[in-house]
Amino acid sequence: MRLKAAQDQTLIGESPAFLEIIDQCSRAARHDRPVLVIGERGTGKELIAARLHFLSPRWEQSFIQVNCAALPENLLESELFGHEAGSFTGASNKRIGRFEEAHQGTLFLDEIATTSLAAQEKLLRVTEYGTFQRIGSNKTIHTDVRIIGATNIDLPTAADRGEFRHDLLDRLALDVITLPPLRHRRDDILLLAFQFGQRVAQERDWMSFPGFSDDMIDALMQHDWPGNIRELKNVVERAVYHSEDEFSPVDAMEIDPFESPFRPQAKIQKATDSGPTPIEKEAPAPMRPQSPLLDGKPVDYSLTVAALERTMLEDALESNKHNQRDTAKFLNLTYHQLRHQLKKHEFL
Repeated sequence: MRLKAAQDQTLIGESPAFLEIIDQCSRAARHDRPVLVIGERGTGKELIAARLHFLSPRWEQSFIQVNCAALPENLLESELFGHEAGSFTGASNKRIGRFEEAHQGTLFLDEIATTSLAAQEKLLRVTEYGTFQRIGSNKTIHTDVRIIGATNIDLPTAADRGEFRHDLLDRLALDVITLPPLRHRRDDILLLAFQFGQRVAQERDWMSFPGFSDDMIDALMQHDWPGNIRELKNVVERAVYHSEDEFSPVDAMEIDPFESPFRPQAKIQKATDSGPTPIEKEAPAPMRPQSPLLDGKPVDYSLTVAALERTMLEDALESNKHNQRDTAKFLNLTYHQLRHQLKKHEFL
């Protein structure tokens, strides 16, 4: 199922979890009340917000997006509600806020949980009465705006901690759409991967997209994708850009582009007894493995290393009940690297 949204972006999926979300969006789009979209990073909250707008009766009006986390408190309030000239240092001209700009349309507040309690108070007034005041003005402005908020945190818990207003949460939560992470919609992984691969193939002026090898398909399906669709998109795009042959299936992918034996060592944060200020401490050097040359006899280097690798693979597989994904983590390898080693030593 596909839907063209803002900036020609597309929603793609056929898994039951995805289709349920699409149905829920269609129902929520019909009414004119606020909606909250909850989900991990990279799950497509912006696309769901766009769907809610473009399927609503307001679809011909403005769809305004604001990333609340990208602006400090004073600038965020000015961004949302506007300000009068001279209302604060640097305010040389009057500014129309996003609520005025989105009049009769939809205002999408991404990362809404990062807003200050003062800004939440003003948002509550808008949701309850449809009114607000520009910074530096006593004039009340009426606006007709549908609010869609998005966040990747548990808002009820944040409210219990005093980090988010309970009354605002109640006003915004008429409909709450919680997006499933990609690991819970595995039927969609290959659909999405092929879509991303085809786009890069077009950018590279390939005659067609040759698809993925069986090994890469296995690797795509085995990975948990903690970064969700955004991570999948980056990995597939990197793999297709690095592929040299447009006629052979793409067969290698790189999950972590920072992975390198020369990567700088991480620092360990250790608190002192005198206070909470942490001090940096170099990570301890890894222990040197015991060498088979201790007896002083000549050895065949290649055969010895190969035998050691095979023994490590056998032990790791047995320790992890032959689950390849767990074995890869156990050996600090990517799934694709493990598959390569298993083929090298004829386990596959």
